[in-house]
Amino acid sequence: MINRQLLNPESIAIIGGSNNVHKPGGAIVKNIISGNYRGVLRIVNPKEDEVQGIKAFHDVSELPPTELAILVIPAKLCPDVIDKLAAEKGVKAFIIISAGFGEETEAGALLEQRILDTCRQYGAALIGPNCIGLLNACHHSVFTKPIPHLDPKGADFISGSGATAVFILESAVIKGLQFNSVWSIGNGKQIGIEDVLQYMDDNFDPEHDSHVKLLYIENIANPDKLLFHASSLIRKGCRIAAIKAGSSESGSRAASSHTGAIASSDSAVEALFRKAGIVRCFSREELTTVGCVFMVERSAGNAQRPALANFAIVTHAGGPGVMLTDALSKGGLNVPKLEGEATEELKAQLYPGSSVANPIDILATGTPEHLDIAIDYCERRFGNIDAIIVIFGTTGLVKLYETYDVLHKKIKECRKPIFPILPCLHTAGPEVAEFLKKGHVNFSDEVTLATALAQIIRTPQPAPPEVELFGVDVPRIREIIGGISKNGYVSPDVVHQLLSCAGIPMVPEMVNAEKKELIAFARRVGYPIVAKVVGPIHKSDVGGVALNIHGDKHLALEFDRMMAIHGAQAVMVQKMLKGTELFIGAKYEQRFGHTVLCGLGGIFVEVLKDVSSGLAPLSYAEAYSMIHSLRGYKIIKGTRGQQGINEQKYAEIIVRLSTLLRFATEIKEMDINPLLAGEKDVIAVDARILIEKS
Repeated sequence: MINRQLLNPESIAIIGGSNNVHKPGGAIVKNIISGNYRGVLRIVNPKEDEVQGIKAFHDVSELPPTELAILVIPAKLCPDVIDKLAAEKGVKAFIIISAGFGEETEAGALLEQRILDTCRQYGAALIGPNCIGLLNACHHSVFTKPIPHLDPKGADFISGSGATAVFILESAVIKGLQFNSVWSIGNGKQIGIEDVLQYMDDNFDPEHDSHVKLLYIENIANPDKLLFHASSLIRKGCRIAAIKAGSSESGSRAASSHTGAIASSDSAVEALFRKAGIVRCFSREELTTVGCVFMVERSAGNAQRPALANFAIVTHAGGPGVMLTDALSKGGLNVPKLEGEATEELKAQLYPGSSVANPIDILATGTPEHLDIAIDYCERRFGNIDAIIVIFGTTGLVKLYETYDVLHKKIKECRKPIFPILPCLHTAGPEVAEFLKKGHVNFSDEVTLATALAQIIRTPQPAPPEVELFGVDVPRIREIIGGISKNGYVSPDVVHQLLSCAGIPMVPEMVNAEKKELIAFARRVGYPIVAKVVGPIHKSDVGGVALNIHGDKHLALEFDRMMAIHGAQAVMVQKMLKGTELFIGAKYEQRFGHTVLCGLGGIFVEVLKDVSSGLAPLSYAEAYSMIHSLRGYKIIKGTRGQQGINEQKYAEIIVRLSTLLRFATEIKEMDINPLLAGEKDVIAVDARILIEKS
């Protein structure tokens, strides 16, 4: 629970506060005093009479009633102290800086549980233990540096790691990124990242609250809660970016399906973030850069996502402009060529030798007036430009105060976002610092900015919560699942029934252990046909697949050969079709639900690993986003004279499969590989479903 006493206490007691500002107990006292806390600050230290100018109490029993207590004492002492503070002093909020709890030992976990039980009994909020504290406009209850500049429109930052929070703040402060609050949740015994988001969502005030949330997550304890409140905040106009650490798996693991080999907990995280509309980042620099992009969007009057697709680059150095152009293009963004009457007018107002094709290079000798003119043309005359990126450092010959004053004025005036890249942090450090003091941010590296912009543009809007049920026979799906008595891969006929219930078309097939029955079926559907062994899981690995069978004798020979394969139970015969091979798979992740994967299919699915993930159930918008994010999307769309596939049918099958999975959590893994896709139809050729019932 998060309460007023935690966020805006009228009194704070620091248990373990000291005069040594190089230790947590002293540093946190100093930071609260320096942060101009307006309430009553009390210190408990058994060995000191006065701590940093404040009279000290020698024992918590001497304290008057207090609203918030911050503990910087050994872990073993914390439970008894919290019992006394909650029961006798009316404390309703605790921040435990101390380590040595559940993150270290079982004995520490028991101490932690005692504290949680006390907080529940007395209705108290608990941050930590094992954290750096909480920083907001009311109180700077952290023991670390840096203390960023706080602004109500700055970012809210929530971190599952105290040390990482410090490093991220270091990265942010250099860029000029401002904050509204910083939450270090530590072990998150009572209040986790999801709980902070819930509080921000439930109490969101669009006029006064921050619209930017940055997250560093090490453990997603409640994916549904994170999804619900992140999506809700984004729909209210917020932007959220997050790092999820600890998602990779060491080495490869044996798996019985393509999906099992590809899917991981990271796939589930990717799918969750996509569904919520969270911009995923993979480093501190990327997270703080994305946060700065969000701030630039809002400073240009864009509360909602602006259409950032076409960029103008204004620079006085050709090389960085070229690198930025390459990086933007690689990320799917455009640096359109500028031409026509307006460009000729602009060129006439710059020094000879300047280039205006885009990037607009005003040369190293370009003046502040030239920068002003170039930005003005991008803002008013070039209608095919959505945003402006300005690269301006120093040659070491002049000071840049006047230039950066022009940039400041233009950022305030222009409706199009302006992204400043001021690379000379050493040579022009004072000028950059003065620019940042005016409330701006700085992207010191052009490629990092381009990467962040591309990741933001690729992130879809939050998915609608409704489940697409049309054409999916849920009662029949439950009936089929209920009739399965054994765990393991189900028979082809059950696979066929389940996919049929979901409205997923399958190629005509027959499974039989009788040769004459299969030959009769092949004659009915017409040759050529495909034969596959039934029994072994990886058919191709044991030679259990035969293509282009054109007659009865050929089929009879393949039947005899396959039935001699170890583990063979029958042979499946299918009408042979042609088309682009696609793949859809799914894997059940505990707490997350089903992660659905899609990509190009066939034997290369595990080799190329060009797959996209989504979290079931999926909307049509999510399915299209998954398809479009594939590196091989050009093949799906059609390239070099080859006809594209029916993308609508592919998206429909992805959505229908995700609905099937939503109502069949007993399905732990499944593959449809391949689906054969053409201009008109997409048909499932081979599928496997693994059932595990508790």
